[in-house]
Formats: sequence, C-alpha cells, structure tokens
Amino acid sequence: MRNTRLIAAAAMTALLGACGQGPAAPEKTVQQLMAQDVQPTAKIYWDSVQFISDETGDHDIKPETDADWAKTKAAATRLGELAALLRTPGYTEGRGADWTTFANSLTEVAKLAEQAADEKNPDKVFEVGGTIYNVCSACHQVYPATTGPEAEGQKAA
Repeated sequence: MRNTRLIAAAAMTALLGACGQGPAAPEKTVQQLMAQDVQPTAKIYWDSVQFISDETGDHDIKPETDADWAKTKAAATRLGELAALLRTPGYTEGRGADWTTFANSLTEVAKLAEQAADEKNPDKVFEVGGTIYNVCSACHQVYPATTGPEAEGQKAA
C-alpha cells in the first residue's frame, strides 16, 4: 500500500510540474523545417510537371511511370503531414492565428495535390503546384524567415 502511495505521489508531482510548462520545443526550428523538409518536398512536387523552353527546344516534363506518379503523390502527402506539424503547439506558439490559417491552407492544397497525382493529370498537378506556391508565398509575406520566436533567439546570438 505504501508503495502505491509513493508511486501515486511521484506521478502527481510529475504531472503538476509539467502543468506550468509550455509546449515541448520541436526537434527543428521553423526555419530548419522549411529548409530541410518543406522546401525540398515542394520542389519534388513542382519539378514533377514542367514546361521548359530553352536553346534546345521546348520540353514537356511530366511523370511517365507509375513510380513517377507515386513520387509526386508522396510529395503531396508529405506536404500535408508537414502542414499538420506546423499546426502543433511547438510551432504555433508565439505566432498569430493566421499562422494556423496558412497551415490549414497548405493542408487543403496538399489534398488537391494528392488528388491531381492520383488522377495522373499533369495539367492539374501544374495548376495545384501554382496554388501551393501561392499559399507558401502568402505565409512568407507575413512570416519571413527573419521573424518568429526562433529568429528572435538568432538576433541575440
């Protein structure tokens, strides 16, 4: 019985100690997450469908195989996962409500991106890629890489 009380007291102490703490810090700063995860993932999606006109002529680039389409869809799916991560307390704390709105917009456009890849529709992938770019650009207008809790710490360093 005494051991049970000690265990219960230790558990309560741990829980109460955690109550005053904010959200756990994420593994990466938002700048790191953008540079290491979001940007490269978006680039995979954007690069899957392109029209290039250069000195060698016009080039339509689009997924040709099921594996190519799967890579495009995986990038879209990953963008949705990253958008969900951006809505977690570790990333929302210290930012305005519009941060969550931008992350929700990225989630919605990632769903459209997945659908376009599922349909194997290069025109739709290209169009949705533009929408992804617009969502990202709108967020970066409000939250440039030089702002936010992480950047505040960098300025002091």
